[in-house]
Amino acid sequence: MTDKDTSKHKLKWEMNVPIFKNPIILKQLGIAFGLPFGILSIILITITQEIRYLAYFFVLIGILFFLTYLAIMILYKGKYDVGFVIDDKCIRCYTQKAQAKKNKMINSLAFIFGILLGKPGVAGAGLLAQARQDETIKWKNIKNVKYRPKYNMILIKGNFAENMAVFCTKDNYEKAKSEIDKLTIKK
Repeated sequence: MTDKDTSKHKLKWEMNVPIFKNPIILKQLGIAFGLPFGILSIILITITQEIRYLAYFFVLIGILFFLTYLAIMILYKGKYDVGFVIDDKCIRCYTQKAQAKKNKMINSLAFIFGILLGKPGVAGAGLLAQARQDETIKWKNIKNVKYRPKYNMILIKGNFAENMAVFCTKDNYEKAKSEIDKLTIKK
């Protein structure tokens, strides 16, 4: 979808979502970081005989989390710059241009370093992250919609791997909800 199509938009908005204050983003971060490190912690606690090795592990993990937090605060000012478009065909979520440019650079570096260092997981993560900068879900693919008015958020689940959190402003939440209700019923 291009900007030439703006006459077809039922609703379009952009906003900056605070990363460390949004419950959905925090939950996803908790799953992405907490689950693997939690499992690793349990394994290490059960097999490690010396407490100092556990201390090293937890200190290193703490430093990693702190550096990640700092990087997000410095690079992104602690915000996710996102935009949404609702039209008759689909709902679109995209990263705003300035942040998309930073993301492209970081994702490209992850891909390049992953290839150079022989780490296919890192290279793949860079590719996957870049691929998710602009996503759409067609109305006919939507299986479930959950409304979170307390957070001005709408969670949309489509087919496999088609999930989207629609962040709204206080002013447009009801309008977005109404449009999504209309268009999901119409399918």
